[in-house]
Amino acid sequence: MEIHEYFSWIDWVVVFSYMTLTTMVGHALRGQQATIKDFFLGGKSLPWAAVSGSIIATEISALTFIGVPGMVFALKGDFTYLIWGIGSIIARFIVGFYLVPLYYKKEIFSPYDYMGNQLGERVKRLVTVLFSLGSILGQSVRVLVTAIILQVVTGLRMDLCILVIGVFAVLWTLMGGMRTVIWTDVMQFFVFILGGLIALFWLVDTIGWDQIVAINSNVILENGEKINKFEWLDMTSPFENSMVQYTFWVAIFAMPFQNLAAFGTDQLNAQRMFCCGSESEARKAIVWSSISQVITLLMLMVGAGLFAWYVVHDPTAQEAAMFAKDNNNVFPTWIVTVLPTGLKGLIIAGAFAAAVSSLDSILAALSQTSLSAFYGKKYMDDHGHDPKMLTKSKMLVLGWAVILSTVSILLSLNHSESSDKDLIYLAFRMVAYVYGALLGILILAVGPWRSRASYRGILTGVVLSILVAAWALPDVYTLIKAMGIMENPEDFFHKPAISFAWFYPINTLVTVLFGLIIPGSNNEDGRDHSESVLKRGEGV
Repeated sequence: MEIHEYFSWIDWVVVFSYMTLTTMVGHALRGQQATIKDFFLGGKSLPWAAVSGSIIATEISALTFIGVPGMVFALKGDFTYLIWGIGSIIARFIVGFYLVPLYYKKEIFSPYDYMGNQLGERVKRLVTVLFSLGSILGQSVRVLVTAIILQVVTGLRMDLCILVIGVFAVLWTLMGGMRTVIWTDVMQFFVFILGGLIALFWLVDTIGWDQIVAINSNVILENGEKINKFEWLDMTSPFENSMVQYTFWVAIFAMPFQNLAAFGTDQLNAQRMFCCGSESEARKAIVWSSISQVITLLMLMVGAGLFAWYVVHDPTAQEAAMFAKDNNNVFPTWIVTVLPTGLKGLIIAGAFAAAVSSLDSILAALSQTSLSAFYGKKYMDDHGHDPKMLTKSKMLVLGWAVILSTVSILLSLNHSESSDKDLIYLAFRMVAYVYGALLGILILAVGPWRSRASYRGILTGVVLSILVAAWALPDVYTLIKAMGIMENPEDFFHKPAISFAWFYPINTLVTVLFGLIIPGSNNEDGRDHSESVLKRGEGV
């Protein structure tokens, strides 16, 4: 049988029933959509626990659900990814106790409104562009993960799977804005946990925890090297090997920068905090979202269980070929071929719905920031009740969906040819181009030195930070080789050997440094360009 033939019509009934139920619940809880504030911030009336669950569901998504077990299943995979949770938790507390009070002092829609107020409207437009670029690069990986799941259960081409995801995401976003997004996220949060627990209990009950531990603790490679997959603490110094990613030093010195950018400057997460009714509720939402690390541990254990399963139960020739091609096929294949009918449908439906939920979140964030960057906050405040503005918001959702789906298809083509199938690594690497610059600009905005910062210096720092990342990361070189321009561009450009993780602090410092040392004015046309928008008229 082909793998997708194990997914019966009953499973498809479960999938469509779950998607229908989720859609109905989202529609029922959509609330009022009369204003921009209703559509983008849920009327700032959502409970902190729901917002926290939404943050976790967005962070975890299908990427963790599929990518983490695939990462452990890889022959040299282990639990060292868990150490990054230290930096993640540190950053959440900083955001909750320092950034949230700053953001809640003013009625703003995004961190970019705050940066614009502090550093000028041109800076706001610049960070909006950076956010859009980072979102397209980062979220395309999440779409790719879900497309892998759909391809396993349907046998369809990857590009068609991506288009299906895009269509569902647009429908959910237009249906009810952020209120619908958050409540559907909460549903996916519980289904994800349920799916992970079912998988782990099934694996433990079938082959035994002692056997799982024994198999994973003594993996012997072809060269005779022994691997313990439960190893979680790597103390390798960056001065010893700067390419090692999941180390203690990366966790405490690099990942706090990444997570400060993710939760403090990325509208995908920040928009959720703005949906809370008060500063204290927003703080609780972001701090309590730290329990996402427990789900990461759960999926690491599922990965260890899957490795033991396919040692005890030899995969078929077809399964072995799929695993050799891409480790990320392991968990969806196991779900489809091992779990009973109906249950497999529920777990696949939850993974698909969670990915769609993540995608509709980013579509809402991209739409909001684009609208705000063009019109300015004052204009948005004054015309938030105008139905035309709501219509324009929804048109932007559709436009960004087309762009994101296109980039995801291109990324899938590159992923199919790449020898490195680690989707977790790919997702973090994609945002390494812009996260450092975004965090650097935020640091300039919150400090007493903001009067010294110049737009010219900030722009210079941003451009240099992106160029430095492009020089050190493999993506540009892969593109050059794919286009047949050069055989070994890494040698020609003297590509340095350094992990992408270090570019979060490096690019932050580069942006801050150039923002302060290069003289110039912040914004020659004032802090808010709403008046110029008013002069141009509303018909844009």
